[in-house]
Amino acid sequence: MPTTKELAFRLEDRPGTIGKLSRALADRGVNILAFQAFPSVGQSLVRLVVDNPTTAKTVLDAERVTYTEVEVALVKLPHRPGELARAASRLGEANININYAYCGVEPGANAPLLIFGVAEVGQAVAILDQTAAAAAGT
Repeated sequence: MPTTKELAFRLEDRPGTIGKLSRALADRGVNILAFQAFPSVGQSLVRLVVDNPTTAKTVLDAERVTYTEVEVALVKLPHRPGELARAASRLGEANININYAYCGVEPGANAPLLIFGVAEVGQAVAILDQTAAAAAGT
């Protein structure tokens, strides 16, 4: 599975802020593939994986949102019990710490996507590729 770009930023933690930014992205044709948000001291930390990072960054710039862009590991696994356990265990066996994780949906196929924020992205992707291949064969 590939690595992908993730956009992370903070928004004021109040009603409507995520909706406004999501609408701005949608109005420019950006599809959000994976999303995570959680509050932290009056702000929400938001992480997005989108189908068009270049346009998404243009929207964030226009909305005056300061963001970071990082590589994350992305894996598509079957939607059945134990698949997250298998992937997380394999990363742990390789001594790769999962700093954070969240889910999304693959466009067109509506297959679940798992996003892993790890320091060792390249190594994690190789392990997750093997995990996905083994899961597909079972």
